[in-house]
Amino acid sequence: MKINPDFSDLNNPLEQPKVWHNHFDELEQERKKAEQNKGLFKVMTANERLELAKKSPIPEMLFGEFWHEGEICILFSDSNLGKSILAVQIADSISRGQQIPGFKMEAPQQKVLYFDFELSPKQFEVRYSVKNEALKVYENHYQFDKTNLLIVDISPEAEPPTETTFENYLNQSLEQSIIETGAKILIIDNITYLKNETERSKDALPLMKYLKALKSKYGLSILALAHTPKRDLSRPITQNDLGGSKMLYNFIDSCFAIGQSNTDKNLRYIKQIKARNTAMIYDTENVIICQIDKPFNFLAFEFLNFGAEREHLKQLSEQDKELLEQNIIELKKANSEISLRDIAKQLKTNPMKVKRTLDKSKEV
Repeated sequence: MKINPDFSDLNNPLEQPKVWHNHFDELEQERKKAEQNKGLFKVMTANERLELAKKSPIPEMLFGEFWHEGEICILFSDSNLGKSILAVQIADSISRGQQIPGFKMEAPQQKVLYFDFELSPKQFEVRYSVKNEALKVYENHYQFDKTNLLIVDISPEAEPPTETTFENYLNQSLEQSIIETGAKILIIDNITYLKNETERSKDALPLMKYLKALKSKYGLSILALAHTPKRDLSRPITQNDLGGSKMLYNFIDSCFAIGQSNTDKNLRYIKQIKARNTAMIYDTENVIICQIDKPFNFLAFEFLNFGAEREHLKQLSEQDKELLEQNIIELKKANSEISLRDIAKQLKTNPMKVKRTLDKSKEV
């Protein structure tokens, strides 16, 4: 423990008590820190933890109740449902300090780093401009904020150093971008680019530890996009639809998903899956209904209303149910060693449905 108090005022009798008081305060603070730090852990009383929390501001909303400041949040859905469209819309909103109609935003205008590992520059242009069919060019491009929205993609000229892996080089470059831009908002599209096998819990763990370390080190808010395996569209979306769900789900602060409405292919619904800074407001009985629209030069989610998730799920006919059950039985008969989970994955249903079908079947 090393304290370097300023004793320059000790010659002044009036200042002596103040100097010694400050010195003992510093010693007491250092003693408490030494007591709290137990290797990997930090031990403190519940009241001390509350006092520590008082020094931190209340997390403000970045995208309604779905994502708050200081959170690692995951947005997931099946392919081609508009994750990237919504993510760019959120990034644009934060960079301008303007809320998306229908979604609250409390945070001030700030810089956003959007890591785009999905779209090429031309594909991006298609979404945020108007095509002139006669001239076969894109024009009237949408004007994003000139300084606050930074798009990051992989440089075609970049080559990882021979002494490291591509994954490590990617992580180093990501951290370097944070340091050099000073951005506190990160959107990663999508998370599988950082770690190929996020569907397996053991592979998702190092990635989540890395993101949590970045968040703590630089005071970040992170939104990561994730694909889901094909799912049964007759079932509500749950945490189990998130690839590598258990490990990812345990480490994140919040999570929401996009589902496709069975009533209209242009409709989407947004559902809360996990929340720590707010109550679960947009659950299965109260999802947000949107449509994807491009009135001019900005492809975006447009808020419509609220509804129950069941109204937008696929309704299975008796014939559909019978066909599914027969397929389950046939798969099990063809391979007695196949697991319930593998059958469910192949037939886009859930393991419990497979188990119930096989339990009542007399054929296997």
